Amino acid sequence: MVIATQPTEGEANSTPLDLPEGGVDAPHLRYFVMALFFIFGGITSLNDVIIPKLKELFTLNYTQAMLVQFCFFTAYLVIGIPGAQLVKKIGYMRGAVAGLLTMMVGCLLFIPASKTATYGLFLFALFILASGVVVVQVVANPLISLLGPQKTVHSRLTFAQAFNSLGTTIFPRVGATLILGSLAGVTAAELSGAELDAYRTAETQMIVNTYVGLAIALAVIAGIVFLFRNSLKGERHDHGSPLAGFSLLKRPRFGFGAMCIFLYVGAEVAIGSLIVNYLMQSHVLALADAEAGKYIMYYWGGAMVGRFIGSYFLRILSPGKILAFVAAGAIALILVSANTTGTVSAYSLLAIGLMNSIMFPTIFSLACEKLGPRAADGSGIINIAIFGGAVVPLLTGMLADVSGSLATALLLPAVCYLVIAAFGIYARRPAAS
Repeated sequence: MVIATQPTEGEANSTPLDLPEGGVDAPHLRYFVMALFFIFGGITSLNDVIIPKLKELFTLNYTQAMLVQFCFFTAYLVIGIPGAQLVKKIGYMRGAVAGLLTMMVGCLLFIPASKTATYGLFLFALFILASGVVVVQVVANPLISLLGPQKTVHSRLTFAQAFNSLGTTIFPRVGATLILGSLAGVTAAELSGAELDAYRTAETQMIVNTYVGLAIALAVIAGIVFLFRNSLKGERHDHGSPLAGFSLLKRPRFGFGAMCIFLYVGAEVAIGSLIVNYLMQSHVLALADAEAGKYIMYYWGGAMVGRFIGSYFLRILSPGKILAFVAAGAIALILVSANTTGTVSAYSLLAIGLMNSIMFPTIFSLACEKLGPRAADGSGIINIAIFGGAVVPLLTGMLADVSGSLATALLLPAVCYLVIAAFGIYARRPAAS
């Protein structure tokens, strides 16, 4: 997520690096970084496709199904700081290789998960996959910022984030076709014993095939990166205390902003995770799962379009006021979707992606404004706050189970957006030094 002169979501994972002011003249590395943005964006959005598939196969309620996102985004809490320390120790290029190979291992773990028809093993595979994603994110944004002169850094980051958005738009569409297509005319709820195990193994085979294909691609990219492992000369890192940033939470503006990052990521992921099941409802579009899955691209595609629109308005209007406006817009769309039917209900939910587009970088920049030399510490805390993508979806699933209504469950993301709107109003004025 990028807005001209503001940090992006991946930048929250950056670590300080000291290299020549003019940047590194290595055009070949730019293509590699673009591929990283495309891959980790796409892999993250694939969770929205496999959630409804696993929900049906393992006859899960919404709380259990949301464990997919819980396990995935818990990696940000567990791996964020150790991942940054690893990159500081071995360098950006070798760190990228380590992250890519970890992602590859996570993808390959889908094979035993499918053969044993074990939901817990799928969750473990997702955690390992996400751990690699976190390490790759630690590398990606700082690296793209180094591959050229400082004066064009924001244009390069914008271009790189466009590849991230492209991944989140394309992967769900392809994944819905490959993963959500049914191989049998029965459901898991109708089977038991050996027949159920055989059904789960057969139905998860397309998930396995998809992630094995990703594993092969990741292995190839890791091999190419390894060949250029010594491309960055003069690389030096700040090896200060990894826990130094927590003291910043005592600052009201930063603490409020970090909480909003937690809530924003949680709300965005929760809504994306429910899209398929929401559109399958008889009073909405009554679609089959494979068809409903194809609509996820509109949610993430709206975020991609919104980034370009928002990048213009954020240059001429108050970022805080714009943040409050789009958060209020997200709340309005949730209320419209929850209280209507058919296409109005469906497309108002998907349009929330447009409102989400500028939230992360705007919250980030407002929270970290005038931190000065402690900006890197602030970035580390923001990275941990992405853990909201684990907590809020799980609570949203619990609310859906208790209320028996997905529309009611959307009230939790609406509350998240309400807090974000309040932060926008609170931070509409420049921060004090």
